Amino acid sequence: MVDMTKLTGMHSGEGASRRTAKRRAAEWRLKLYGMIAIGLAGAALAALLWSVVGKASGALTETYVTLPVTIDAAELEVDADSPENVIRRADFTGLTKDMLKAQFPSATGRTAKRQLYDLTSAGAPFELAEVIAADPTLIGQTIDYPFLASDVTDLYLKGSFGDLETRETQGDLTLTPDGDDFIVSSSTGDFSAALERVKEGLIDQAAVIRRQAALQENGVVEFQRRADAATDDATRDKNLKLVEQRAAKRDQLLAEADDLEARSAAEGGDEALTEDNRSVLIKVADGWLRMTRITPAGGVAEALVPMAREVSASNTWGLYVTELPEASRKVSDNQIVWIETLKDKGQVATVFNSRFFSAGDSREPELAGILGAAVGSFWTMLVTFALAFPIGVLAAIYLEEFAPKNKITDFIEVNINNLAAVPSIVFGLLGLSLFLGVFGVPRSAPLAGGIVLALMTLPTIIIASRAAIRAVPPSIRDAAVGLGASPLQATFHHVLPLAMPGILTGTIIGMAQALGETAPLIMIGMVAFIVDIPQGITDSASVLPVQVFRWSDFPERAFEARTAAAICVLLLFLVVMNAIAVFLRKRFERRW
Repeated sequence: MVDMTKLTGMHSGEGASRRTAKRRAAEWRLKLYGMIAIGLAGAALAALLWSVVGKASGALTETYVTLPVTIDAAELEVDADSPENVIRRADFTGLTKDMLKAQFPSATGRTAKRQLYDLTSAGAPFELAEVIAADPTLIGQTIDYPFLASDVTDLYLKGSFGDLETRETQGDLTLTPDGDDFIVSSSTGDFSAALERVKEGLIDQAAVIRRQAALQENGVVEFQRRADAATDDATRDKNLKLVEQRAAKRDQLLAEADDLEARSAAEGGDEALTEDNRSVLIKVADGWLRMTRITPAGGVAEALVPMAREVSASNTWGLYVTELPEASRKVSDNQIVWIETLKDKGQVATVFNSRFFSAGDSREPELAGILGAAVGSFWTMLVTFALAFPIGVLAAIYLEEFAPKNKITDFIEVNINNLAAVPSIVFGLLGLSLFLGVFGVPRSAPLAGGIVLALMTLPTIIIASRAAIRAVPPSIRDAAVGLGASPLQATFHHVLPLAMPGILTGTIIGMAQALGETAPLIMIGMVAFIVDIPQGITDSASVLPVQVFRWSDFPERAFEARTAAAICVLLLFLVVMNAIAVFLRKRFERRW
């Protein structure tokens, strides 16, 4: 017999209470670990989306600069009756440059002119040519034409090179000509705040120089170690000489940093402004001056944009300080004042960047779009689906419904599962050596990319399709056969329709995975620079993931925003495809 008093004692008393508390504590810790894991995953996802979406916002707008341009037939060497192709070959680039020089005639010298011409996009003259070719009646007229701004202008207006900080002015500005420069002063010491910002720049310069000195110190330590370890006099002397050189350079840099920090901490000051420090700009009488020397009371300035009238004293003026030194930003002081002048005249407009969704690739970031890559992705996915879906579903039907269970089918099943884990770049190597090298499939074409991605997607579709077919109850098959259907009819008329939601779900998930692949497509040449929109599966094309990869490697800063925007588009496609898979599963799911 069982002693019930002992069993009762095991589940009551102080020991049982401790075990219960310990078990509940373990359950609570498990829940806590789960919540922490979910929280960390959510935080990582939020950080990713915040970073990508935040950067992508810069690609959703573009800037236009509206300027008057005279379509001079004699200058362009065309006439109103010229064919369209003749008009397009006219020198619209020279016309655009002449128009910019007319706006800012003070821009002289090779460097200033190059900076001036960089205000508008390199593609703007070609767009103007298209407009004139479409409407030759504009020849001989002066029109206000919106020129697409360059990436430098666009990024400056979006604050990517720092803000142009406005300093409050209270006193009267006095200008005294001194050769080509002006001696400037304020009646109330308005330049003190600007001088403090300049001194903050000295601290930044000192920090950079100290980092350089630290590198020299590392060299001193290393060469001293080599000298101590040398076994011959020649090697020791050589390393000791390098120690002396590095130490001298280090001491020189530290002295420069000390001097900058001392000047920054001192009261007042008289600082010469170079490209390594913040720029101080003055706007007066519709002109712009840049200070080359600054004191609390004023300093010396040079004219960047001539004033509309002679000014000796003014109580209406503006004082501005750049957030970054000229050496640390791509936009120059000249370009800043030109852009600000155009903006004050209302000639600068920012609009939605529809070009990003309607244009192909370009090496100029302001002209680049994703349409070519999106169409290339469509053709590639079309080929992938046309090959992978029927082959994968038929293979799954055969293996699940008709194939005998023997060592051969077991070997096939094992290899299908193994193929699902093969790195995608291996399929790219297969496509490069077999389809391009042996069968002569066009390189960098959606046909080649679709075949490679179909091979990569096949294992996923087969595995998902087999699971969906296996989930159909055997009673469905038995009922069909009992009513006189053949095994083939039972499979295709009854089992396959009921398994189709699961098959489609697995197929869409596999296609979504293929849509995000880059490595196999790079191997078959779809990383090439393709400007035209592909019209078929044999045309040269790129795809969205490869477009993201290429843009992320470009040095132009404006491509950062376009890369992020392309990632958002790709993520949107993936979300839509997965949402369709969820919808199909929920809509057609059968509960047996």
